[in-house]
Amino acid sequence: MARRRTGSVSSPPLPTGDEKTARVRAMFDTIAPRYDLVNRLMTFGLDQAWRRNTVAALALPAGALVLDLACGTGDLSRLALRRGYRVVGTDLSAGMLGANGAATPLVEADGSHLPFVDGAFDGLVCGYALRNFTDLAATLAESARVLRPGGRLAVLEVDTPTAPLWRAGYDLWFTKAVPALGALLSDKDAYRYLPQSVAYLPPTPALRSMVGAAGFSAVGIRPLAGGLSQMVVATRTGAP
Repeated sequence: MARRRTGSVSSPPLPTGDEKTARVRAMFDTIAPRYDLVNRLMTFGLDQAWRRNTVAALALPAGALVLDLACGTGDLSRLALRRGYRVVGTDLSAGMLGANGAATPLVEADGSHLPFVDGAFDGLVCGYALRNFTDLAATLAESARVLRPGGRLAVLEVDTPTAPLWRAGYDLWFTKAVPALGALLSDKDAYRYLPQSVAYLPPTPALRSMVGAAGFSAVGIRPLAGGLSQMVVATRTGAP
């Protein structure tokens, strides 16, 4: 099981397999009604600029068909629609889909078993969900499968700063203040779990290798705001 270390204190083991899938689904069902509010507060609204940059990184023509994987309440979907893309959203959580405010078709599905034909989409975006997939390698492979050759992938995810000053602020805010904020406004257990879930993310070199092995080329991973978040951009292998 995944285990995260903060200083010299070990966190409890994190769930894996079916237990993780069930916990993630139930957690997001629970926090869906106030998910956007807590997100804005915990990132001081910076996540909106990061999401805009993620959609822009697709660099696709208007009318392109984009899958919003783990679409949640629809932030990335709405931004993609504004750029003239056609969008389909999918999420594991029925609660999140129920709170989704984007005017797009919605499908409840596990990222590792997507109900779409091969090469159905021109682009795929995903926001803050890599660490929540039970089988990340299978989800990346499915992402490649449903993209046409030459299709574009743009993923936004949390990161852990390495610079001492950024890291100190991160530890104080993300591991202490965010759980308290979540407990006040939403669900205590969920917002205690979310900082711990960073332990599921592979290191940057391993993540780059995983994305490449799944069927992507030109894989780029860029830190945002000193490493508070990161953006993964890649192109589906094969001629367009």
